[in-house]
Amino acid sequence: MTIFSRIVKGEIPCYKIAEDAKHFAFLDINPLKEGHTLVIPKKETDYIFDLTDSEYSDLNLFAKKVAEAIKEAIPCSRVGVAVMGMEVPHAHIHLIPLDKEGDMNFANHKLKLSAERMQEIAEIISTKIK
Repeated sequence: MTIFSRIVKGEIPCYKIAEDAKHFAFLDINPLKEGHTLVIPKKETDYIFDLTDSEYSDLNLFAKKVAEAIKEAIPCSRVGVAVMGMEVPHAHIHLIPLDKEGDMNFANHKLKLSAERMQEIAEIISTKIK
C-alpha cells in the first residue's frame, strides 16, 4: 500500500483540499510554492498512463476543478501541471501556482511551512471548490 493510499484511508494525516468518490486532492508537504497540491485517484495505480481512458479523463477533470480553486485562492498568474510519477508509486498530478516558468522547477528549494499555514492554505483553497 502506498503512502497516498494510506492518506486516503486516513491512516496518515494530510491537508485535504477536495475529495469525491474516486479522487483525492491534498497539499504537498514539500511544496515548491504555497498551494502546491497533489491530485490522485483513490484506486492505487502506479503509472498514470495505466489508468483506463475513463479514469484518466475523470482524474484530469477533477484536477481542473482543483486548479481553478487554487487559481482563485492563491495569488498567481497560472496553475502549472506536472506528472512525474517517480517519487511515489501511485499516479498523481502536481498542481503548482506559478508566476514564472522557474516556479515549476522541481530542483528548486522546497518551502518549509508551519502546520498552521498549511492548514490555512488548505482551507482557503477548499472553500473555492465548485
